[in-house]
Amino acid sequence: MKKAIVIGATGMVGTQLIQLLIENIEYSEIVSLVRRESGVKNPKLKEYIINFDEPEKWSNYVTGDVLFSALGTTIGQAKTKAAQYKVDVTYQLTVAQIAAKNGIPHYVLISAAGANPKSNNFYLKMKGELEKSIHTLPFETISILRPGLLAGNRIQNRPTEKISFIILNALNKLGLFKRYRPIQASLVAEAMDKASKQTESATYTLDEVFKLIE
Repeated sequence: MKKAIVIGATGMVGTQLIQLLIENIEYSEIVSLVRRESGVKNPKLKEYIINFDEPEKWSNYVTGDVLFSALGTTIGQAKTKAAQYKVDVTYQLTVAQIAAKNGIPHYVLISAAGANPKSNNFYLKMKGELEKSIHTLPFETISILRPGLLAGNRIQNRPTEKISFIILNALNKLGLFKRYRPIQASLVAEAMDKASKQTESATYTLDEVFKLIE
């Protein structure tokens, strides 16, 4: 029986992942670190509302067999690039560093298609920088998934994202930007679960994310 740690459990992928882990008999305990209550109740789930800026108050919760990182925000929600960077990079890296120090062997991260620390695009550069930093940590296995735009129902309304989804779908039908094609959040959650069963470190492109769940 395994113990999972999840951050980002109130997001579109995170909510799906929590349900998968609850239903998965391989896991006897799920620890979820959140900034607001999710509303999910289950005997296997231990949810802690934390301040990511105060790791000394919650670092002892980060122990187990695998850390799933689905945390993220948008520039619209964060308001500034600095605030978005803090959530998407600083917070995730802080938890990962603590997990590695506490001996968690496997780390599973949702990144983004096109992530590159040298990119001129702020979002893709940010994701690339996080990936680069994660690879310096002493996990036994690191699984990084690079999905395209996430499709599904969000609790929070993101009109810009909806417009991007419509445009990208139209371009995909013309055979353009296939590497960034939308993917259902439920499929990404399933791919994270499948990746956690792998013993070799890997970075999965969008096509490889789809293959994980075939």
